[in-house]
Amino acid sequence: MEEEKETKNRFMGTYFDPTIIFRLSGVARVLGWVVLAVYSIDFIVALMVMVLQILRGYWFGLGFTDYVTNILITLERPFRGLVYFVVLLGISEVLKIFVDIEENTRRAARK
Repeated sequence: MEEEKETKNRFMGTYFDPTIIFRLSGVARVLGWVVLAVYSIDFIVALMVMVLQILRGYWFGLGFTDYVTNILITLERPFRGLVYFVVLLGISEVLKIFVDIEENTRRAARK
């Protein structure tokens, strides 16, 4: 009974189901936040490891390029996570924009 109501309200010319697109958008948003959390934890752990290495004397006798390389490697990882986060949130919003464009196009075609 509910399936009949659902097919009557839904335009059969669409190639996708908007509810699935909204679910996919929500999954991309949640996944983006999970990625940001994981990379944040990774950055904190990497900083703690670097501080412990310095305090324990593992950095004694290294050259300038070794110091710079270790610092750059530690600082590079959170930027990668930030890029993944922004891309996933962008995908989430773009999917919703595509659904809005499709709805507006259908509404304009009916008038």
